[in-house]
Amino acid sequence: MLPELGQLDRRRIAALVGAAPLNRDSGHMRGQRAIWGGRADVRRTLYMATLVAVRHNPVLQAYYERLLAVGKRKKVALVAAMRKLITMPNAIARHGSQWDPTLHPA
Repeated sequence: MLPELGQLDRRRIAALVGAAPLNRDSGHMRGQRAIWGGRADVRRTLYMATLVAVRHNPVLQAYYERLLAVGKRKKVALVAAMRKLITMPNAIARHGSQWDPTLHPA
């Protein structure tokens, strides 16, 4: 469902999945960003994977908890972790390397 994995940079892959914050400024919605567009099936799957990852993956768990500690709302922190989760395999596929948690600091 995502054959471009490893071929795009982190911003483009997040936008392709639909996990990039996009603006839709109109009326009272000025300044509020939301995720939309992209591939909904991939985004739904990635959302569920992120829910599990922030509980069990130490790198993503520390990242999520750090965002909560600085005052981010839970959904915002989860979407940020979702973006991080999609950029990890993208970078691994691009460089042809193995998973190394030291390369993905919280």
